[in-house]
Amino acid sequence: MISTNEFKTGLTIEIDGSVYAIIEFLHVKPGKGSAFVRSKLKNVETGNVMEKTFRAGEKFPRAIVERRDMQYLYKGAENEYMFMDNDSYDQFTITAEDIGSGIKYLKENMSITILKYQGKIIGVDIPNFVELEVTDTPPGEKGDTASGGTKTAVLETGASVQVPFFVKNGDVIRVDTRTNSYLDRV
Repeated sequence: MISTNEFKTGLTIEIDGSVYAIIEFLHVKPGKGSAFVRSKLKNVETGNVMEKTFRAGEKFPRAIVERRDMQYLYKGAENEYMFMDNDSYDQFTITAEDIGSGIKYLKENMSITILKYQGKIIGVDIPNFVELEVTDTPPGEKGDTASGGTKTAVLETGASVQVPFFVKNGDVIRVDTRTNSYLDRV
């Protein structure tokens, strides 16, 4: 059991049968009344973020989340994706629902981290930055400037991202997967 006095950023706890990661927390000792802990929690399975206040000293079961490095191999049948464990070389099938929104950045042979809780896959951590090739974007027109706007580009995985006018088909760009935003050309 973990007390609210032992909260740390990144710690995972179980509340009402769901696993939450602590994003931030603040111990508050008002002049009048008892102390409490204001926290921001992220549901590991759904990605939803909520704010919750706990009494000081309240206890919760610690959620032991296992992290396994895996390699994406290929897309199988309907909404099934094949992964290989980097340590044991076992192959696993993971559904699109388990992967979540990061599915649009999956590229063959990419290394990712699988999150398991009590033997069940609860999430997939895609790298924060990926390098992908631009497959379709309209050409830049005369008068377009390097800092003057954006256009939509389709990447090799099918993801769409806004890029500056100077980016053209065949360019490899770095994308932030957390915000779906263009960072730079590689």
